[in-house]
Amino acid sequence: MTSTAGTSYTLIPNQKYRRSNRRSRQRCNILDTDSQSLSTLGYFKTLPLEIFHMVLNYLSVKDISMLSMVSKTISNHLINYISTPSGNRRLLLQDFHNLELPGKREGSYILEHYKSLGLLLKRCTLLLPTKDRLKYIHKVLSEVSCFKLNGCPSPLHCLGLQCYGVFLQILTAGWDELECHRVFNFLCELSNLPRKVQTVVSSKPGSARKLELRIRLYCRSVLLNHWIHRSDSAFWLTRILKPWPMVNQARLLYIIFGPVSSLDGHVVWQKMIEGPTDETSLKGLADAIKLLYDTEAREWTADDVISLVDELSVVPREWLMENNARLLILSGNNVCFTFMASKAVNGRAVELARLMVFLALVCEKDLYCMDWAVKMMQKVCKIFSTPGERTSFLQCVENAFAHMVMDMLQAVLSGDRDEEDSSFLNLFHLVNAQANFHKEILYLTMRSNGSTA
Repeated sequence: MTSTAGTSYTLIPNQKYRRSNRRSRQRCNILDTDSQSLSTLGYFKTLPLEIFHMVLNYLSVKDISMLSMVSKTISNHLINYISTPSGNRRLLLQDFHNLELPGKREGSYILEHYKSLGLLLKRCTLLLPTKDRLKYIHKVLSEVSCFKLNGCPSPLHCLGLQCYGVFLQILTAGWDELECHRVFNFLCELSNLPRKVQTVVSSKPGSARKLELRIRLYCRSVLLNHWIHRSDSAFWLTRILKPWPMVNQARLLYIIFGPVSSLDGHVVWQKMIEGPTDETSLKGLADAIKLLYDTEAREWTADDVISLVDELSVVPREWLMENNARLLILSGNNVCFTFMASKAVNGRAVELARLMVFLALVCEKDLYCMDWAVKMMQKVCKIFSTPGERTSFLQCVENAFAHMVMDMLQAVLSGDRDEEDSSFLNLFHLVNAQANFHKEILYLTMRSNGSTA
């Protein structure tokens, strides 16, 4: 049996060995981390930061945005570069009033630049929460005065708000509704938009003309004009309108999409009251109404939209019926029929009959097919529950034609003619409208009788 008393080697305690091993591994981890951090910079790790920034000056904004996706480390370097004075000068172009620079197509180059910048900042801030992304982007853009609602002294001749709009469109493309709600709230806070809207919708129309113009330009250029999908446009228009009561929604809709002066761009409040207007003056309003009536505008019911159209027709006072009829035609078949059906259901047959006559008059003036008006009347007739109600409505239509002809004839005979002799011209159009309207009814009756013979 061998004795252990004479053993000459010393055992190293296990605990001491483990502690020494841990320290060794920590040193290795630190070296690995530093190595990984450097490796994510690729060949740029050999360059001083100043040289790296000089290299960036030779890249397009699109190329820099591609570079930002290489690694988190490079992305962080780019975020720092954007915040430097040289990065600001390079990326935040402010030629918003130079619309005809040599070789450039009226400002399109600067819009493309801000699209690319939106993509760059979208990629650089990809890993940040929405709130932090918005704070950083505001910090970058805060010095650009033309991006602010009241920032530019000459807003009608400035592309600043349009550039801001395309930037935001690219930045937020693909974001979910909750994030877009945060964006809207953030913009409202920065621009103080709710308080400014409160001022114009509660004041006498036209009393704050400059503010009306700035709200119109901000809402259209920043929030509404640049979306590709109708659902996106409906979302942002809903955000603008929904916080307000219906009467204020109508006022705000008119401010944003109503007719404006060709001289100074200010909203023309008397356009719908003083005389018949043209399609151009109503197209913006009609497109907005169609957008809200669309099934993609989930927060609006048909009743909501029809109520909005009703309120709109008395902004700032009751419109001429011809302008009402033209707006309904431009708003599309669904809106027009639903509006008329609501009057039929609510027992407003006389008012409905008068509107029917003006629909025929607009079809005559604007060269629409008169059979459209007749078919619309056919659909409306089906809303009435009894033959007696339908007969009464048709009698009201004929009475409306007769009364309008007599009123216009009296205006002609009174001799109060303007330079364009508009009273005689209106009578001429109305008589032709009546003839063509009844001609289409006769054609429809004869075709129906022929098919049953």
